[in-house]
Amino acid sequence: MIQRIQTIWLLLASLAIFGLFLFPYLNYNDLVGLGKKLYVTGSYTAVNGEPIKQHTNILQMIATIALGLFPIYIIFQFKNRKRQISLVLIEILLIVLFAVWLIVTANNTLSLISQSIGANNIGIGFFLLPTTVILLGMAVGGIRKDDKIIKSADRLR
Repeated sequence: MIQRIQTIWLLLASLAIFGLFLFPYLNYNDLVGLGKKLYVTGSYTAVNGEPIKQHTNILQMIATIALGLFPIYIIFQFKNRKRQISLVLIEILLIVLFAVWLIVTANNTLSLISQSIGANNIGIGFFLLPTTVILLGMAVGGIRKDDKIIKSADRLR
């Protein structure tokens, strides 16, 4: 059952979450005019074209790793489809809470320089989380479809 379509959706969801390490979720200019980016690993400043880490977010890093590994764990729960669905729904809830955490962090960072979150400083990382929720929703659909197929096969026996 590992070769089902929901496995692909769960793997893509995991990759999207790990994409937060590559893409910033906030881009802004500080009071001096230096361009800064906020990743889950920390905040970076561009000095002479070189990114320099200013602050480290260890808790966000750990949470991102845990959220990225959880869909891979869910794949191997294929023998119990009800548990698999409940774990995917828990993952969706955790991703929503993680998105709120990222928004609060971005607001706190921007409030230090008297700015607010706008379309001009949202990074690609903010769009990865809704994409992950959509992929997890598609995985739930695949799991339910499998469950219906197996139940109909059991009725025929």
